[in-house]
Amino acid sequence: MKITKYNQSCLLIETRGKRILVDPGNIGFTEEMVEKDWVNIDIILVTHKHNDHCLDDAINKIVTRDNAKVYTTNEVVKAHKLSNVSIVKEGDSFYIDDIKIEVTKAVHGFLTIMKINRAVINENIGFIIDDGNTSLYTTSDTINFYNNYKCDVLCMPFNGNGLTMGLMDSMGFIKDINPKIVLPVHTQHPNPKMNPDIDILKETLERENMNYKILNVGESIEVK
Repeated sequence: MKITKYNQSCLLIETRGKRILVDPGNIGFTEEMVEKDWVNIDIILVTHKHNDHCLDDAINKIVTRDNAKVYTTNEVVKAHKLSNVSIVKEGDSFYIDDIKIEVTKAVHGFLTIMKINRAVINENIGFIIDDGNTSLYTTSDTINFYNNYKCDVLCMPFNGNGLTMGLMDSMGFIKDINPKIVLPVHTQHPNPKMNPDIDILKETLERENMNYKILNVGESIEVK
């Protein structure tokens, strides 16, 4: 399985001849991504309605060009104008050929400003993508919650700003899931206060003996 990171929580996952795009959003977006990087896309997974996870124009261009299928929540469908969509919810699962995709629980944190700007998230999901050899879990923006999920690759945010897990609760979350490797995401917000301190994040992961890789935008890793 090859994983390429883009801005925020956007990932391109390539496995078994399929190309899966997760959460293409507006932060750091360029048309070159659609034209050169996000090509021959089979499916697009969108976790929730915030614009840094769902950019209508980019998604619809990919759908029109590649006949890609979009899987997301009913709340996203109501908030955005997307085509070729299948609505999914926590507990669902579906296949793309031999690749199983499980829809997981996710609990988006709340800040008071979200009530003012109508950004409250009522439907939030993550995804576990399992190709039979390697499984990748992308959590979405979530606080900690009880679960029994397992994976080889765990992609999660560490912002600790009330919207997602911070360093203390995330370490317990990781240990419970016990992945082979952790890939931090959601690190390119234009407001630096919304991003984790990368140096402290590294120190914490190393102190807890976590295997991790902090990918730059456009950087890839292969996990077997």
